[in-house]
Amino acid sequence: HSAVSRRRPVIELKSDDQLRKMRVAGRLVAQILAAVREAAAPGVSPIELDRLAAAMIAEGGAVSSFLGYGGGYGLPPYPAVTCISVNNEIVHGIPAERPLVAGDLVSVDFGLSVDGWHGDSAITFGVGEPDPEREALSEATRQAMWAGIAAARIGGRVGDISAAVERSIRSARTKYGIVADYTGHGIGTAMHQPPDVPNVGRAGRGEQLVKGMCLAVEPMITLGSPNTATLDDEWTVVTRDGSVAAHWEHTFALTSRGLWVLTAEDGGEAELTARGAKFGPLE
Repeated sequence: HSAVSRRRPVIELKSDDQLRKMRVAGRLVAQILAAVREAAAPGVSPIELDRLAAAMIAEGGAVSSFLGYGGGYGLPPYPAVTCISVNNEIVHGIPAERPLVAGDLVSVDFGLSVDGWHGDSAITFGVGEPDPEREALSEATRQAMWAGIAAARIGGRVGDISAAVERSIRSARTKYGIVADYTGHGIGTAMHQPPDVPNVGRAGRGEQLVKGMCLAVEPMITLGSPNTATLDDEWTVVTRDGSVAAHWEHTFALTSRGLWVLTAEDGGEAELTARGAKFGPLE
């Protein structure tokens, strides 16, 4: 099998019509994440937020990308439609019954499919009164995500995205931990596809970026060490040192016209334009 192992992963390229279908899924992801954020308040539990998302998935005629995930990968089937990670939880937090309290930093990772096409996105926000240090951590993560997306060009490389994410985080005045154990990914007819999109790396390396590619860029950074541990539930990833973490993610496409952020309400127009990147929607 040595010849097989040296083959490059097959990357699914989408036609313009398929990208438009992915936009339908992406837009619904954006709407549900906005509703979850709106509903999050002191006294509301993550499990209640998960139920809200599940109801909206059903209403939108979509299918959860997360519920039951992992059963075939030696992991217990994931039991919810959202991943809700609070404070020192980095990613894959199973929605808990403990109500949120003022000051919590919450990351919600969420994906669904419509007609077999997936969208995947994550947001981080504070509950109640904003904590400046935590708000700055979340904003640094969000900025790094957009820097990564804006660095993508047809003919470029995946490493261009990774290098831009890393550079953005390292340029912050605060020294943050970059979680390198978890990466972004290709997406389309499955939620996770090749290629991996690391959050650290060198420009000019990795898979070539071509028209019709869809990628999810998702930096995760911490207020302390980037070292991680996984809880006994086999899903929830936490910081080893107990420091708070943030996570942002968008799904975007490389179109003949430029970049199209499928999980952003405006398609990414404002953020891409602000960074001098070419906004290229197909609608």
